[in-house]
Amino acid sequence: MRTNILSKIGVGLMVGLAGMGMASAEAAEKVPTDTGNTAWMITATVLVLLMTLPGLALFYGGLVRAKNVLSVLMHCYAIAALASIMWAIGLYSLAFDNTGGDWLGGFGHFFMNGIGEGDWGNDFPETVMVMFQMTFAIITPGLIVGAFVERMKFAAVMVFTALWLILVYAPAVYWVWGGGIMAQWGAVDLAGGIVVHATAGVSALVLAKMIGPRKGFPSQLSPPHSPGLVMIGASLLWVGWFGFNAGSQGGANEAAGMTMLVTHLSAATAAIVWCLVERLQTGKTGVVGIATGMVAGLATITPASGNVGPMGAIVIGAMAGVICYFMCGIVRSKLKIDDSLDVFAVHGVGGILGTIMVAFLGVEGVLGGVGLGENPATGETFTAMEQLLVQLKSLAITVIWSAVATVIIVYITRAIVGLRVDEDTEFEGLDSAEHGETAYTLD
Repeated sequence: MRTNILSKIGVGLMVGLAGMGMASAEAAEKVPTDTGNTAWMITATVLVLLMTLPGLALFYGGLVRAKNVLSVLMHCYAIAALASIMWAIGLYSLAFDNTGGDWLGGFGHFFMNGIGEGDWGNDFPETVMVMFQMTFAIITPGLIVGAFVERMKFAAVMVFTALWLILVYAPAVYWVWGGGIMAQWGAVDLAGGIVVHATAGVSALVLAKMIGPRKGFPSQLSPPHSPGLVMIGASLLWVGWFGFNAGSQGGANEAAGMTMLVTHLSAATAAIVWCLVERLQTGKTGVVGIATGMVAGLATITPASGNVGPMGAIVIGAMAGVICYFMCGIVRSKLKIDDSLDVFAVHGVGGILGTIMVAFLGVEGVLGGVGLGENPATGETFTAMEQLLVQLKSLAITVIWSAVATVIIVYITRAIVGLRVDEDTEFEGLDSAEHGETAYTLD
């Protein structure tokens, strides 16, 4: 079975190291820096940042009306800056310092205390790991933007994001990657099916319900103002996702190569399957559809990309293309929730689906699967059913906490700065009313 950089966190916990094998200055001989692995991790970090700026910003920006496109870009940009500062001040410590217990990290690395000192147990600098994981903290709340576009106050976006990173994201990272309770159970989540997509997807659905629909939902909404921007943003997401998944293997190695391959195959399969389903349902195949299907394939393969083989990835991509497509309609028509850019249906459902399917398609020898997680207590590889129970238990806790915490955060945000813009501002568009700018000048 492959060992990735994030799974080392749980091992580090068992031997008394901090976070991902972080050792004290008194530890044994320092692991030499591998320049090749360091170069790859720096490259992967850049690729993940590319996913938010400009990838996600353009993808979401193209999906809204022209009078709101700058507000989406502003949200992504400001969230990136806010999350970066918060990560350095304390979130990294809460996520990766295992001195705090089973459910939340400690305070030992607040204000970057001790970073880069002594041996942290890996062959690339800890500063690179801080930055790599920072880009995950940037994109995860950025995904939620798609649920509230065209109607949420900018100040509310900032307050909500800050509280969400503290109450939802940092604990989830610690549970799975930082040596917390789910790492101790042996949960498998290479790059964020639980940590990123389940948390963001569930929180997006709750927030969309609480903030209420856009005027005219669902029958009178305008189509995306720029499918071209959607395609460009989605393409940047596709490229950047190789850093997201393959970078999570922690080195320039065979495991990273396989992860890149299965990531690509799932995205490609989901894109084609989405097109086929859309054709059967509507008689047409659109650019927005193929781009959305591709993103669904990426989200769904993410937790399983360290365990499944190429054929398993194609199966996961096909499932994503069908299930996520129909979930978009269910959320809109059955639940009557204006999750504007289908964050829950694509990311939430996709991340949950991939987290479950890894228990079956990650079994060694099944469609090229390379093995499941290990029981930390015994060191033995889980059976499919044992792994499934761990995955379901981890998902249940994460989903419930994400929903409950989001409700709390919404009430706090509403009390501090308000939540939704007024009707006149919504009609005028957030670009002009909130930011004093317009995206297009046609003179």
